[in-house]
Amino acid sequence: MLLYLPGVVTIALDESLCNGCTLCTQVCPRAVLTVDDRKARIVERDACIECGACATNCETGAITVRSGVGCAAAVITGLLRGTEPVCDCGEEPADRPSESEKKNE
Repeated sequence: MLLYLPGVVTIALDESLCNGCTLCTQVCPRAVLTVDDRKARIVERDACIECGACATNCETGAITVRSGVGCAAAVITGLLRGTEPVCDCGEEPADRPSESEKKNE
C-alpha cells in the first residue's frame, strides 16, 4: 500500500469515546483503522488521506481529522482547477509538534 507522507496526518482517535460500532472501518478507503475488543485503533496512520469519512461517520466524535488539508486535498484541488497542487506540508499545524519538539520529548 502506498503511504501518505510520514508524520503529517491529522487523524486523531479518543478511544475512550469509541463505542465499537465499526463504521469508521467500513468507510475508510485506506484501512487506517481497525476495531478490536469494541474499540477502534489507528493501525496505518501514514496511509490516511485525510478524506474525513471516518470522522463524519463517527457518531460519538471519537475520531477527528482536519480533512481538506495536506497533499491529498492539494492534488485533488489542483486536478479540478487545472492548477499545480499547493499544500501546507512545509508548515507545522499548531496542534502537531514539530520534528525538533518531538526529539525534545
